[in-house]
Amino acid sequence: MPEPQPVLAPPATAAVFLVVTVAPGGEDTIRDVLEDLPALQRAVGFGAPDDDLTCVAGIGADVWGRLFQGPRPAGLHPFRELAGEHHRAVATPGDVLFHIRSRRMDLCFELARRLRARLGDAVAVADEVHGFKYYDMRDLLGFVDGTENPVGQAAGAAVFTGPEDPRFAGGSYVMVQKYVHDLEAWEALSTEEQERVIGRTKLGNTELPEGVQPDDSHVALNTLTGPGGEERQVVRDNMPFGSVGDGEFGTYFIGYASEPGVLEEMLENMFLGRPHGTYDRILDFSTAVTGCLFFAPAAGFLDDLPDLPAALGAAATAVPDPVAPDPVPDPQGAGDGSLGIGGLKGAPAR
Repeated sequence: MPEPQPVLAPPATAAVFLVVTVAPGGEDTIRDVLEDLPALQRAVGFGAPDDDLTCVAGIGADVWGRLFQGPRPAGLHPFRELAGEHHRAVATPGDVLFHIRSRRMDLCFELARRLRARLGDAVAVADEVHGFKYYDMRDLLGFVDGTENPVGQAAGAAVFTGPEDPRFAGGSYVMVQKYVHDLEAWEALSTEEQERVIGRTKLGNTELPEGVQPDDSHVALNTLTGPGGEERQVVRDNMPFGSVGDGEFGTYFIGYASEPGVLEEMLENMFLGRPHGTYDRILDFSTAVTGCLFFAPAAGFLDDLPDLPAALGAAATAVPDPVAPDPVPDPQGAGDGSLGIGGLKGAPAR
């Protein structure tokens, strides 16, 4: 299998999740940054090798054909919005994801800063979230997160594409969602009721036994089995985030998988229910405000990118019209279409 990006990085205590959209004409710039990503990472992290600075780049369906000639990964498509009876998994703008991790936030911040400086006007930031370790790997709801992640060879099998899509072997599908918590409502619940919502004990981090665990618990609806009874797994690297001044507290969900169907089935169970209508009760306290799907190709793909699509390559070498008219101002003074949600301010709405 080709060498993958550092998807299975050591546990981090800090992360920056940077999602950008690529402006028309910005294709060459984003390609240059993707090819230089390992060098940028080394430049920031060389003095702190024990702090495990890594960065994974994921590319969305809407921009793939603007960046590369040839086919795209077999399972790559725009994030599929889900509208349940009570809650919605929204789709929001996002062409490229940079998932930056380390044991130190200053390293994450500096790499994100250098990436942003290199990208310049070629991109707009759709979302930026700074995540942190909270106590003993707990989320802001007080429960340990990521307990069921596979390890070792099972982790590789869960997240990396293989011979089923040989052109893109060693890659991984990446889904991200930003969840904002209603902590006041959550903390009004008793510990026992919180445990029934999650499906695990709060102190001991053990699953509630069969017959006690509700069918609409988070654990129950996120446990998937294949046709042979085997568990279908993903690797999560979620991080808490928050702003005390803004009163915004949440969990940034990020899941890696060898094919997007397993991630999408989990979302269908959560938002639509299994059976239909039995939605995940955690959604009564956590609202998804973003949703994007990306593909993180193998490291070798980024080292030697396919050519630009022929049409874009021709446009890049065309002589501009020296007498092109000035743009006509908008007489209505329309806004920028920002989603206007915390770190999403300035991102164009769909």
